Amino acid sequence: MSARTEPPQWLHPDSEDLLGASAALGEHIDSALGAFVPIDGLPGPGALTCVVVAGMGGSAVAGEVLQAFAGPRSTVPVVLVNDYSLPRHVGPGTLMFAVSFSGDTEETLRTTAAALQTGAHIVAVTSGGALAGMVGDGGGSVILIRPGVSQPRCAVGATAVPLLLVCEQLGLVPDVRAQLQAAVAQLARRRAELESGGGLAAEIARRIGRTIPVFHAAAGLPAVAARRWKTQLNENAKAPAYFGVQPEVCHNEVCGFGQHGDVTRQVLTHVNLRTRTEDPRIALRFELYAEAIEEAVAGVIDVDAAGDGELARFFDLVTLGDFVSLHLAAREGIDPGPVPTLTELKQQLASRA
Repeated sequence: MSARTEPPQWLHPDSEDLLGASAALGEHIDSALGAFVPIDGLPGPGALTCVVVAGMGGSAVAGEVLQAFAGPRSTVPVVLVNDYSLPRHVGPGTLMFAVSFSGDTEETLRTTAAALQTGAHIVAVTSGGALAGMVGDGGGSVILIRPGVSQPRCAVGATAVPLLLVCEQLGLVPDVRAQLQAAVAQLARRRAELESGGGLAAEIARRIGRTIPVFHAAAGLPAVAARRWKTQLNENAKAPAYFGVQPEVCHNEVCGFGQHGDVTRQVLTHVNLRTRTEDPRIALRFELYAEAIEEAVAGVIDVDAAGDGELARFFDLVTLGDFVSLHLAAREGIDPGPVPTLTELKQQLASRA
């Protein structure tokens, strides 16, 4: 059996190996699956009143995935906390996931400290830091992100999988493990095309070019993917991007193309992220929206997810978006890894603490 050849390094510069980290999403999911151990001492379904996920930035995506996947399945609500405030309903019947890649995210540390005071059951997902110590010392559970994941925006698989598996353990969502295994299989099929520097991601990046993309998807996991495409372009390509959710955009945003067409058709590209499993009325809205704006944008691109199951299609869209952002960075000679603006902002916040 011949050794696996290294993929061509078409991304230059790439000081933090985001090419390798993005290609390894399937491996991250598979590793998190293999490492998961059921957690003792959590409230049973009858005693559980809500699930809360606290996280910011790349770590918050795990909560968005859980909320979107559990929404139509779970008997208790999943609430996201993306700031410093803890909902008043958090208490002994609450399962709270505190997600922070570094373990030092100030918003997550504050809400976790408050939650510990209420008697909530806390599960931290982190690589360490102050969060691991706080939750461990407070009687909660800590799931450590396994080595090999370089930074928060590359950790969507490593952070989302434990949340999904804990909720499967509690009987809140079914068939999680099978769906994640299907996602691993789909990402393995997609990987060679993406690593080569060609394929669908390269074509999408070529069509976007130097325009500003607006990503649309149906509510639920596809919308989480659309927001992910936006933030990956922001961080990796250092470029503006926006997103919207169907059917809501048909009630407002579509009106925004009534003027300035001479400008918008030069600077905006519309990208639909599709699963082809949408409600027929939402599928129709995608078509009608595109017809309404096609004269006012540089182009309309449809991207179809592949994979067997909701999570497989979601992670397929995630990895496609990650590689589109890397191609856009490569086109401009931008190193996708460093985010100096975020570093400076955190330094300024720390200096004014």
